Amino acid sequence: MSTINPSDQPAPLVQPSPNPRPRRTLSAGKEFRRWLAKWSRWLHIYLSMFGLAAILFFSATGITLNHPDWFFEEHLVQLEGKLPVAWLHVDGNPPNDWDGYDLSHEVDKLEVAEHLRAEHRLTGRLSDFLVFDDECEVTFEGPGYASTARISRESGEYTLDVTSNDLVTVMNDLHKGRHTGEVWSWVIDISAIIGVLVSLTGFVLIFFLRLRLKSALLVALAGTLALYAVYWVARG
Repeated sequence: MSTINPSDQPAPLVQPSPNPRPRRTLSAGKEFRRWLAKWSRWLHIYLSMFGLAAILFFSATGITLNHPDWFFEEHLVQLEGKLPVAWLHVDGNPPNDWDGYDLSHEVDKLEVAEHLRAEHRLTGRLSDFLVFDDECEVTFEGPGYASTARISRESGEYTLDVTSNDLVTVMNDLHKGRHTGEVWSWVIDISAIIGVLVSLTGFVLIFFLRLRLKSALLVALAGTLALYAVYWVARG
C-alpha cells in the first residue's frame, strides 16, 4: 500500500480578497510637502559637500580678517634699475578725452611694464601706470603682494619696492576679493550662493522634524535675536 507524501500534494490556491484595499492617493498639499522634503534634503547634503572647501575657507579667513594683528608678516625688497630713455619719450597722440594731466601717451607703457615684469619676476596684475612730466609710477598688485616702480623720465633710472606678505594675508585678500580679478570674483559669488542655499534648505528641513520642530525654531529665533542685539551694541 503506497503512502501519499504531503509534499506531493498541490498547494491550495490563494483566493484573492473580494474587496482589495484601494491605493491611497496623496493630496496635492501632501505631495508637495514630500517633494519639498526630498529635494531640500538632497540639495542640503550635496551642496554642503560640493561647497565644503569654500565654506571652510571663508569661515576660517573670517576669523583672520577680524584679528589681523594675530597673523601678519610683511617682507619689503628694494631694487634699482634703468630703462631706455626712448621708451619714456614717444610721439604718441593724446586721446580724445585727454584731461591735460595724464601723459601716458608719451610713454611706451607695454615695453616698460613687460621689462619690469621680466627683469624682476614681478607677479600680480598691472593696476596703475601714472605718467607725469618728470617721472612714471608703475604698480603691480595681487593677493598679499604689491610692487611699485618710480621711474625718472629724464635718466630712465628707477627704484622698485616689492612688498610680499605671509600666507594668511594672501588668504585674507582672497576673502575680500582684493586684487584677484574676475575669475576669483565668480568663485566668491558662487560660494556665497551655495552658502545661502545650504542655510535655506537646512531651515526648510527643520519643519519636517516634528518632534524637534518647536525647540529648533526657538533656537533659531534665539540666534537671530542674539545677532540683532550684538548689532545694536556694536552701533554704540
